[in-house]
Amino acid sequence: MRPFGIWKYLLILIVLGFGIVYSLPNLYAPDPAVQISYNDSALSPDLKLQKRLEKILENSLDNENVPEVELHNNYALIRLFSTEEQLRIKSLLSTAGDDLIVALNLAPTTPQWLKNIGAEPMKLGLDLRGGVHFLMEVDTQAALKNRQNGTLQDLKRKLREEKIRYSSLFVEKDQSITLKVKEESDFDSSIDLIEDNYPQFSVSYTEGSEFNIFLRLNEEEIEQIEADAIDQNLTTLRNRVNELGVSEPIVQRQGKKRIVVQLPGIQDTAEAKKILGKTATLEFHLEAEYDTPRTRKTSYPHRDKRMGESELQDQIIIGGDQVATAQASFDENGMPQVNITLDGQGGARMHRATRGNIGKRLGVVFVEQKNKTSYKRDSQGNQIAVQQTFEIREIISLATIQAALGTQFRITGLDSPQESSELALLLRAGALAAPMRFVEERTVGPSLGEDNINAGILSMEIGMALVLIFTVFYYRIFGVAAGLALGTNILLLVAIMSILSASLTLPGIAGIVLTVGMAIDANVLIFSRIKEELKQGTDPLQAIDQGYDKAFSTILDANITTLIVAVILYSLGTGPIKGFSITLSIGILTSMFTAIVGTRGFIYLVYRKKKNLSRLAI
Repeated sequence: MRPFGIWKYLLILIVLGFGIVYSLPNLYAPDPAVQISYNDSALSPDLKLQKRLEKILENSLDNENVPEVELHNNYALIRLFSTEEQLRIKSLLSTAGDDLIVALNLAPTTPQWLKNIGAEPMKLGLDLRGGVHFLMEVDTQAALKNRQNGTLQDLKRKLREEKIRYSSLFVEKDQSITLKVKEESDFDSSIDLIEDNYPQFSVSYTEGSEFNIFLRLNEEEIEQIEADAIDQNLTTLRNRVNELGVSEPIVQRQGKKRIVVQLPGIQDTAEAKKILGKTATLEFHLEAEYDTPRTRKTSYPHRDKRMGESELQDQIIIGGDQVATAQASFDENGMPQVNITLDGQGGARMHRATRGNIGKRLGVVFVEQKNKTSYKRDSQGNQIAVQQTFEIREIISLATIQAALGTQFRITGLDSPQESSELALLLRAGALAAPMRFVEERTVGPSLGEDNINAGILSMEIGMALVLIFTVFYYRIFGVAAGLALGTNILLLVAIMSILSASLTLPGIAGIVLTVGMAIDANVLIFSRIKEELKQGTDPLQAIDQGYDKAFSTILDANITTLIVAVILYSLGTGPIKGFSITLSIGILTSMFTAIVGTRGFIYLVYRKKKNLSRLAI
């Protein structure tokens, strides 16, 4: 047998020590906790917040043990003993004020010395921790429509600036823009203006009693608009999730038009859907004047049905995307209102629009996308759900402009403090670029998550026990080596996943169980090869060397093939499949090391002396 170098043993000891230290945090079970932070990210928790929370707890819990309030850099934390107590305290603190975000959390109990070296426990996925899962589809056609309406207003402004006369300008149903002019000079000027300022359009025209110019977006531009809509919706959803107060959420793109949202610890599906799926924003329009026939206008109902309807100009002065901050409050009469601060561009546009229209009325339109589910029967008589999306536009305020408005003003006419808080939240989080519909939703309870953990661990324990019994019975001392390598493999896998902050899911546990089988498979190949060499009369020391050498290429080929499949699963799969592929990939790499290097070092320790070869049993 070739000597097994000292540096190899040192490598094994270093890797083993690494695995032990960085997997240790997973032995410390986290505490159910409630996390409290300010709505305003500029504010940090202080003693004032601590005293405020302690007072609420003391007044509500009477003579019960009042939990301690811990202050951290960005949040306050209350550690509890059970999930029931956790839900109770969260419900209690949720009414503490609109300036606070109250979230469920799992507070780590990792010792400080482990934290100092960056050792943290693995995160638990939704199916193990409990929470809600949504799959949402973005209506990219609506985003395209919004973009064309914005281009329409911009084109109108440029035509006015160049003093080009036109008879009509509007967006068609197929989202192309039609411009009609009567004079040939205006036609030539319009073509020059469009070609210079709107290269994203392909232009065509027809001649007759007037010139009709058609602007159609290029395919590349359409794809870019759709991609931008998905990206903006992702950002907006992440902001809304932060407003909901969820720790360690997952908001990520899936496929071309879909977004996955996972909210660990949230059990109120209805409330989550209400905030996430709502495409609610504001639009500011001037009231339409009856003596301006060229102005395109639309009639909107008032939220107060007693006021009937009013006509507003189609041109939008500003939209919800120009809102920098929004806070719910009350006016001097105690009625709910939202105080709004616009960004620089929005403030400038509002000022330009209102300074020349003092005495006229400005309408605030509340725009909301709603989903409605109806049921019908298919050809086989089975009941199926059909989800429809419709838009509601209502005037919530129509007030006379007393002076030019700037970046700060307020919205009144709201029905309740709850509505003002919700509108302020949605405006702070940003407007969705396009409506979304819920394609899939599911809820995992905390108790089911705990059951999943127990079932996964039990399956892994049974699998390892059966494998160890078989290998020890069949391969004797070599089987012991395989068992030690198997335990080290699991240790390293857990350590690496902890360092990578990878989330452990139920499919991930399945990946670990599969890794157990694959890790032992490598040793079976090696030991079977050694057996064959011994049967051929090869010297025991040479048989061991040749068993490892000749089996290596087969093991490498098999593991590389599996690793390629795991990478493909990760790149194309969804959340659960990604969890499976991550654990499988890490398990393949660690099993290669433990099955080949680890067992070889152990075998060399046992049989390095010739007198031990007489006990060689395999």
